[in-house]
Parts: sequence; structure tokens; C-alpha cells
Amino acid sequence: MGPWHNLPLLRPTLGIAWLALGIFSQAWADQLQGRVVKVADGDTVTVLDGQRQQHVIRLGGIDAPEKTQPYGQKSKAHLSQAVFDQAVTVEFDKRDRYGRIVGKILIGEKDINLQQVQAGWAWHYKQYQREQRPEDRVIYEEAERQARQTHGGLWQGQGPTRPEPPWEYRARLKSERQTVQTSTPQLASSAQ
Repeated sequence: MGPWHNLPLLRPTLGIAWLALGIFSQAWADQLQGRVVKVADGDTVTVLDGQRQQHVIRLGGIDAPEKTQPYGQKSKAHLSQAVFDQAVTVEFDKRDRYGRIVGKILIGEKDINLQQVQAGWAWHYKQYQREQRPEDRVIYEEAERQARQTHGGLWQGQGPTRPEPPWEYRARLKSERQTVQTSTPQLASSAQ
């Protein structure tokens, strides 16, 4: 027998270990308390803490339309209505490559990130779902499904004009910029 012959017996133990890791990782998460002083878009805000220091917060687990996309301004307005000038708690355990805190915004017990998805103003950002707690993954995924089904928020434009996910929009813009940059020198040299 090979070294993996006991693997089926270890599965329950591994499952318990993963569950424990999930529970304890929640305890390791940092918290920030403050007041929302700016809403940049449907998934980014600025929080002023008790020491008057500003923190840019990227709402984790979701991706909202960019400001220049259809529904981008409505997504921002919905988030602003929920959090602007409100006292919030931010649960987080990482920063993104831009230095922003990536976390969950709570007003009392209310999960504002989830609220954006439930209202149909953001996608559950599945590309980063492994960074979420397992129970949040399930809840956010179901919230997006329900919002699509009820045509809430940006999902009201279903059909041939389905909303373009922001990650596809950003990739398309990047590709278009690269195409313009590579074709510009050719245009200049052909004009000579």
C-alpha cells in the first residue's frame, strides 16, 4: 500500500482542521472603527478613525460597476446612502496592491458589502471568494442569484444589454489601451 492509503480516514480530521482554521482566522482579523467620510464608487470608501487618520477601504468579496460603466453612479449612490457619515466597523486581514484595506463594512451587525450585492448594485467577486469566510461565500453567491432573479439594481438590464462585469470592463479597457499604444507608432511611421 502507498503512503496515501489512509487518506479516506483522514478526511474528517482534515475537515475539522479546515473548519477550526476558518473559525480562528476570524479571530485574527483586525478591526477598524470610524466614520465614512467619502464614497469613491460602489465598492470603495474612506473611513476616518478616532485618531483622525483616513483609511481607504475596498469592500471585500464584491465588485461594483466602475464609475464610467452603466449603473456605476447608481451603485455609488446606493452605497453612499447606506454608509456616508455613518459610524462603521471594518473587519479586515489584508491590504490590496494599492495599499487599500480590503474588508467587510458593518453598521451594527449589518453587512454593507452583502447589502450592495442583495440590492443588485454589485457582483459577488468570485475571483477572490477564497479570501472570504466559507459562510460569507455561500451567502454572497445566493444574494447575487436572488438579485439577478428579481432584476434588482443593475440586473434590470438583462437580455442583449446584460451588464458587463467590472473585471471584464477593466480587462477590455486595458486591451484597448495596449492596442492603441502599439498601433500609434505604426501610424506615425507610415505618415513619414
